[in-house]
Amino acid sequence: MSIYLNRQCLLTISCRIGGFTSCLHFFTSTPARLYGRSVSRQLTDAFVTQWKSSHPDGTVVDRDLNATPIPPVTAEWVGAAYTPEEARTPQQSEVLALSDTLLAELEQADEYVFGVPMHNFGVPSVLKLWIDQIARVGRTFSYADGTPKGLLTSKKATFIIATGGIYDPQTQMASFNFVEPYLRSVFGFLGVTDATFLTAGGTAALNSGQDRDAFLAPHLQVVQSHAQTV
Repeated sequence: MSIYLNRQCLLTISCRIGGFTSCLHFFTSTPARLYGRSVSRQLTDAFVTQWKSSHPDGTVVDRDLNATPIPPVTAEWVGAAYTPEEARTPQQSEVLALSDTLLAELEQADEYVFGVPMHNFGVPSVLKLWIDQIARVGRTFSYADGTPKGLLTSKKATFIIATGGIYDPQTQMASFNFVEPYLRSVFGFLGVTDATFLTAGGTAALNSGQDRDAFLAPHLQVVQSHAQTV
């Protein structure tokens, strides 16, 4: 399902810890000095506030991907990933240590919620680096019987997207939107096919004097309503 309200960054993962739901909240938006202007951060905060209200026994844990050094995938990383775990050298295990940590978070989770600002028509670089670390053969996908199979099954994902321009379907700029198609494809490949996209477009208007509260009101309502149901 996709909802367009004319279109920064949160990744929230709900996981079961000791029988209770835990919300692992990832930030992918710009550094802290810009948070006062970040639409995604404000929508993220609204989602988490509502989520806490709907899950009074739940726990929220934050992870800021901009504050998490995530290296690009290297030949050594690929070699380690394709080496059976029991055959890996200590050096290979060390190369995969961060990936293993991020994968454990995903595998334990029941629900994922992402807040994603559009950067140059695509996802933020830190989010792409994170995806490269968790897209691993034998962990999140396999080629059993020669065909790809996603291993992150029975998961739900919500993507909260903010864009400076308007890239809704049927608009002139729709073909420039590589955020939703990419995320829908990569997570579908990994087995997460139950995905909802909530998009707040036209945030650039806030730089031209548009009232921030009036602009955010409909987006906040949609985000909060959805947080009540997940």
